[in-house]
Amino acid sequence: MTLWAIVPVKPLRRGKSRLSGVLSESQRAALNKKLLVHTLDTITQLSELEQVLVVSRDPEALAIARLHGARTVLEDGTPHLNVALTRATVVATMYSATGVLVLPADLPQMTAEDVCVMVEAASGPSCMVIAPDHRQQGTNALLIKPPGSLVYNFGENSFYRHVNQAQSKGISTKIIELPSLARDVDLPEDLSFLNGQLEDWTDVDDDELNKSGHKGYYTELISNGSMGGEN
Repeated sequence: MTLWAIVPVKPLRRGKSRLSGVLSESQRAALNKKLLVHTLDTITQLSELEQVLVVSRDPEALAIARLHGARTVLEDGTPHLNVALTRATVVATMYSATGVLVLPADLPQMTAEDVCVMVEAASGPSCMVIAPDHRQQGTNALLIKPPGSLVYNFGENSFYRHVNQAQSKGISTKIIELPSLARDVDLPEDLSFLNGQLEDWTDVDDDELNKSGHKGYYTELISNGSMGGEN
């Protein structure tokens, strides 16, 4: 199986708006950035994944993705997660992907082993492997083989919609329940999933960014217009 991971990313300064009552805009942006880096660090080195594809309308998010060796798709038009994922899936299939794994960039406890469990569960020519969130309502990881065999239906109660759709089409369905995959950060109470390291996840250390050269690298990519289209 030639498997591509697709990671959708909202604009870093706008994502996690439901945390606005407890975190400032700068803190939320820092959290979103560090969650994205954690996701990329976890999956870009996995031999089980042929490629990682990040789809976003945020030039900085795309720059971070490319710095980590991921391909990128610039989202345009009216923001809509399912439309963005569909476009990214088309790109993956153009490069002969035989399966896609959709992973959100807000799973602070996700490990490489979790991803391998999802991949190992994908048996047969046609299947869906799905991991629900801790509320058993949303979809926190979704592997589809072959790509395009299911219509993306992310949103409220997406876990049930994805499962019902797969079953109605006779597609083999496997549900993976792992605490580390289930614990996404969306609401204030979910900040407990950061294991007491809230300050580390939400602190922006400009000196460290400048020392590493990353900040300048992001700025250069954005100013040069290197983030447009598909790469």
